Amino acid sequence: MKKIIVIALVAFGFTVTNAQEKEKSPFTFSGYIDTYFSYDFGNPDDHTRPGFIYSYNRHNEATLNLGLIKANYAKDNIRGNFAIMAGTYAQYNLAAEQDLMKNIYEANVGVKVSKTANLWVDLGIMPSHIGFESAIGKDCINLTRSILADNSPYYEAGVKLGYTSKSEKWYLAAMYLNGWQRIQKMDGNQTPAFGTQVTYKPSGNVTLNWSTYVGNEQPDNDRKWRYFNNFYGQFKVSDKTNLVAGFDIGSQEIGGDESGSDTWFSPVIIAQYKPTAKIQLAARGEFYQDENGVIIATGTPNGFKTFGYSANFDYLVSDNVMFRIEARSLNSKDQIFLKNGNPTDNNTFLTTSLAISF
Repeated sequence: MKKIIVIALVAFGFTVTNAQEKEKSPFTFSGYIDTYFSYDFGNPDDHTRPGFIYSYNRHNEATLNLGLIKANYAKDNIRGNFAIMAGTYAQYNLAAEQDLMKNIYEANVGVKVSKTANLWVDLGIMPSHIGFESAIGKDCINLTRSILADNSPYYEAGVKLGYTSKSEKWYLAAMYLNGWQRIQKMDGNQTPAFGTQVTYKPSGNVTLNWSTYVGNEQPDNDRKWRYFNNFYGQFKVSDKTNLVAGFDIGSQEIGGDESGSDTWFSPVIIAQYKPTAKIQLAARGEFYQDENGVIIATGTPNGFKTFGYSANFDYLVSDNVMFRIEARSLNSKDQIFLKNGNPTDNNTFLTTSLAISF
């Protein structure tokens, strides 16, 4: 009798499913481990690379840049992310945060606020809306981060209103933030900070982005407004070749009895070539100028004026395991580096990493 009923249902176009089949869980879990060894030919005694480098910055140590475990929830018009981390990335990038916050990579909740449009409000700790590089090494063309990336926010805390067009070619967002890479606001600072982002993808091969930040990074009794723009383009030239070009420019009020602003800027260009399915090659050229030490203070006559070059070799051991090696050189106008304890105007180092995602 049971077989007859099933045959009849199929004949009338009904799909027969297992009654015990469970509804798909709204939760997904993932992880990432990025280990590395870096050798700085300047041979720093304290094993710490120059102070403007915050990722892969330990010398002559086999250690962890980032270990990450993440839980994601997505169902209907609700989403949420929670991720905890450890490693030298967390140690140095979140050094100013409260102890209980130093190991939070991401913690946010989002609600879709429109039935007809892809419009979301997200609140909490989120990856930064600035830049094309992130803390996740496997998502970046180069092993180490550019000076530009290491000295602009990797993360932010606040409220974000984000909209994606139906064609998915446009993404627009506005943020109310706690500050420039801050979870906890500075004591004595009640000034709001804001960010915006516009991303345009005219085709699957091109991404153009403009992100901004406006805020005060001082106590209110010494307020100095900071204005920052981040531009970049990502171009898939062919199946084997990718190009990225970026440019950051910022200014901050001098404050006190002086009028005017101090300005810093940084261009970067990256090329990647994939000769085989398992091998990736990349080269990067960059320059960073912060003459008055707003972001990178040196105390030298010309401030921070540094060129950088790097070459990358990646080997994809499997779909989720990557081995990388990078040679990188930095050259400055002033003697801002140390080599065996003596001032010098250049710094060279080698870095290798082995990372797994799951």
